[in-house]
Parts: sequence; structure tokens; C-alpha cells
Amino acid sequence: MRWCRASALGLTVLALMSSALSVDGQVPPREASVPFKVGETLSYDVSWSAVLVAGNATARVVESKGDAYAVVVEGRPVQMLARLYNLYYRMESLLDSRTLLSQRGSLYSEEGSDKTTGTTRFDRPARRGYYERQADTNSKIDFPIPAGTQDGLAAFYAIRAHAFKAGEHFSIPVADSGSMYTVQVDVAQPESIRAPVGEFSAWKLTVGITDAEGQPVWKNIALWVSNDTRRLPVKMQAELPVGSFVLILREAR
Repeated sequence: MRWCRASALGLTVLALMSSALSVDGQVPPREASVPFKVGETLSYDVSWSAVLVAGNATARVVESKGDAYAVVVEGRPVQMLARLYNLYYRMESLLDSRTLLSQRGSLYSEEGSDKTTGTTRFDRPARRGYYERQADTNSKIDFPIPAGTQDGLAAFYAIRAHAFKAGEHFSIPVADSGSMYTVQVDVAQPESIRAPVGEFSAWKLTVGITDAEGQPVWKNIALWVSNDTRRLPVKMQAELPVGSFVLILREAR
């Protein structure tokens, strides 16, 4: 019963698909223009292989804390599967309101009786990341980060402020659990996407992810972002080691 862990990874993949919107040390003088606001809630159905709706996930802009947005994503299986095995995931991030870069990101997970919290803090001037994992035994990692490095959840929101162009290709450095990844994104023409929340014209982003050794991570990853003022992440699909996942927008409010 590892579907929910993989769905959390799927949410992270969704979040990874972002471009750096500024360069470290070059801070815009005012808040960045964004298509979301405090109180926004996006609800997703999560499908796993042959299970039509295996779980659900929500992404929320909880509050504005001075110079940062506080955002939260939660994921859990549907009640029938939850009875078989306790699974719950909560991702949090502080997203700088001027640069749209992460100040801090964390993931809390429950798998059966195991509970773990992993937190990444970014020191932009020093270009260092600090990852700490709290479980049965604690561990800490100090690692270098390139300019514009994101955590997954911050990128989930930063992508919505990106001005896409058909045929565009860009790469993004992403820090996850003390490791660095490179995300390559190819932008195709908008296409029609139907979701429970409605029908959209949406940009299709085809994504490839490689680890620090240049080895590919997962397959057939794609994201659709609505081509309107709200810039909603409407659908995401990916093939993970434990099966194929699809996240589709059920409600936006």
C-alpha cells in the first residue's frame, strides 16, 4: 500500500515544474504579480493505475506572512483504502512574495505508525540548502544550491506566474530531501482539457527530471496549466515506480 506516498511524490512532481523568476541577489523592489490570493483552495482527485479515484489532495494559500505566502498541500487515500493502511501527507512552504522563491519547505508524512518530518531551509546569499529529517533518528544535510533553486511546493505556485510561449524550453534546479534535481520543461501549444471543475484551454508542459548523476527520474510526465488569468494547474500525469498517476482538478475556489 504505497500508492499515497507515490501520490505525494506526484504532487511534488507537479510542484517541480517551474522556472526561476529571479536571480539570487537581484531582489525585485515590490511584490510579484501572481494569479492566486490568500484563501484560494484547489481540490484534486488522484487516480492510481486501475483505481479510478484512489485519493484526494488539496492545495491552499493559507495566509500572507509579511514578505511571504504560506501555502499547504495535503494528500490522503479515499476512506476505503484508508481503512487498510494509515497514510497522510502534508507539504508546506513559505513563498517569497517578491521573488517567488522558497524560503523554507517541509513534508510531514504518516505511513502506518511511522511519522516523519523533513524540512529544507534556503540561505540565498550563501547559496546553501539545509535539510533536516526528524523520525526515529534525526539527520541533517548541508548542500550547495544553484541560483533560483526551488522546493517542490513553492514551484507549484511560481509556475502559475510564468509567461509561457509555445516551443519554449527551460531547465529548473530543485531541492528535495537534501538532494538536487534538474527539471527540463518543453512548452507546447494550448489544448482543450476537460476536468470535473470544467473545460479549459491549457498549456501542455512535457517534463523530464534527472538526478544529480544525470539519471532520469520517472517517465511520461506532463502538466496542463489553464491559459487564463487564474493559471490553474488543471491536470498532471506521471509514471512512477509504483504505478501511473493522474491528478485532475475537481474544484477551485
